[in-house]
Amino acid sequence: MKRAQELKHFYIPEEQSIYLLSHKDAQKLKDWFKLCTEQLKLLGYMDIEMIGKGAFGFAFAGRSPQGEELVFKFSRINLPQHVQDRLEEEAFMLNHVDHPHVPQLVEFQRIGKQAILVMQRARGLDLERYSLEQGPLPPRLVVKIAAQLCDVLIALREFQQNGEAKPIVHGDIKPSNVVFNPDDESIGLIDWGSSVFAQLDETGQFVGNNIMDLMSGDMQQTNARLGDVYFIGDEQLNGGLSSPRFDEQGMASTLYALASGQSCRFGRHVIPAAALNLPRLLAEPLDAMLGDDAQLRRQAGDYLLRNIHSIRHIVFHSDSVVVPPASLLPVWSHVEHRDIETVVYSSRKSFLRQEGLDNEHELKYVNDAQFERYYKNYMQGMGEAEKAFIAAVGRLGRFPVVGGLAVRWQPDGVYIDSSLNLYEQSLRQSFESAVNNVVNLARAIHRVGIFKSCMFNAKDTLHIERDSEDEPFTPSQGMFIPYEVSNVSVVEDESRMHSYFEDGEDPDELLALPPPMLTLLERLNAIHHTGCIIFEALPTHLKIHSYYTLLDHSRESEFADLLGRIIALVPHIDGIGISGFMKLPYKDTRFFEHVARMPDKYYPRNPRQIAN
Repeated sequence: MKRAQELKHFYIPEEQSIYLLSHKDAQKLKDWFKLCTEQLKLLGYMDIEMIGKGAFGFAFAGRSPQGEELVFKFSRINLPQHVQDRLEEEAFMLNHVDHPHVPQLVEFQRIGKQAILVMQRARGLDLERYSLEQGPLPPRLVVKIAAQLCDVLIALREFQQNGEAKPIVHGDIKPSNVVFNPDDESIGLIDWGSSVFAQLDETGQFVGNNIMDLMSGDMQQTNARLGDVYFIGDEQLNGGLSSPRFDEQGMASTLYALASGQSCRFGRHVIPAAALNLPRLLAEPLDAMLGDDAQLRRQAGDYLLRNIHSIRHIVFHSDSVVVPPASLLPVWSHVEHRDIETVVYSSRKSFLRQEGLDNEHELKYVNDAQFERYYKNYMQGMGEAEKAFIAAVGRLGRFPVVGGLAVRWQPDGVYIDSSLNLYEQSLRQSFESAVNNVVNLARAIHRVGIFKSCMFNAKDTLHIERDSEDEPFTPSQGMFIPYEVSNVSVVEDESRMHSYFEDGEDPDELLALPPPMLTLLERLNAIHHTGCIIFEALPTHLKIHSYYTLLDHSRESEFADLLGRIIALVPHIDGIGISGFMKLPYKDTRFFEHVARMPDKYYPRNPRQIAN
């Protein structure tokens, strides 16, 4: 039972939406945002808005009285003091960096116990958001971003203090930490919270000119921060001494993610850089830098930095001539606007874990918020393709989409049922690319089993709270489970439907629903519809997530009545955990053969070939 106690939750959201918090926690967060805004206004800043949040704090944007656009970083006040102090360390490191692609420190100040870091604001969007809007970036743009990142890395390697070499490691290079200005295609490298002075130089030699430095205990134990586990390399992940090589890995992961339209580095074996239509001069060193051979990684990093001046002058054809591949799964894009904050809950993640592996000992040294993210996403003990697949499904939730996926692996290939409803037409090309990555990564996984994922609008989640575990969860008067009605009534045909119960009980679901409620869900299952419902019971907070579309209009009154009776049985829910059900039509099941690796596809040496 130890394993079940450790899991706690079977469906794990990628990021906790404010709409999934309890009323009390959501109000505390809103009050704190308001307090930060008021503090900044008292200091004379204007046009304050929150622009981001991370493991350690929140970032706001605003303008100074002189009209300068600035960013203000606040540390989370509920973190231990030594973690909050990292904001001052970030200011210290950023103050040493003077480069046109790095927004400069303005000041660091404290108001009472609250520390605030003020810096210049880089113009544009971070590359994670830009990538979500555009899909895989065109080869020309990937090369241009690569050249600018190389310029920053070379400057960090060559940094000196008092005439002595003192290389700086950023430690967390990833798309969301690179701001891109579409007007002039320039970048700004931000978020220096993981930055340190390197202990080793790029040759692997200790940094330090006197014997006392080299004998110091600081040189025997890493000073590195963990960085984002989706993008850092093996040396940084496994606690190696800090080195400029860390940032080479972050840069390679970032360029790979941007070129492939992914949100991590883990797909490198299945969808290599060589398959992404990049120039061979860039694709080959990227694949080597992301490879498993440490010596080859270093050689490829040296090659890229040494030859970036030649690579940046590669001639490209217009970006507009590239025709995106067709979507491998049906995508329904809706013209009407809906205010959606998508959350992805995925099931049976334990199925994807490699049996008999336990890498927990490798990460014992880590005392970092990213460590929690690593375990939260069940990444330990997984193969690379499985990690990439989980991350690719999570990326779908970055779009305004509702629906679900059911992926079944069989010896002969992969069967995928889906209901994907996108509510932003302009994002269709990018979303379809993200869907194709899910499919291609699934094809590289060889095992028998099933994986399900529900995508719902967090704004539709119902919240029921109680004062103690001894009391029942009591729904408020008039509470109902929302549903939509399809544009056209579809009477259930002979095609087999995806039943809630056909797969049997899921071993990872930890909440047993009352039998009368299961009976109602079975009756609901007999009505032609698509969607999902997830019950998430915490000690004093019950969340009911759902997304329903009724397909058989003739049974709407029965459908609505069953949903109402399910709510009426909520006080009978007993226990802590999660139980979820999903229904997808099998009518349009797609089959894909196993493919271990996408074929090579380089950008042609003669760009005119693109137009032919």
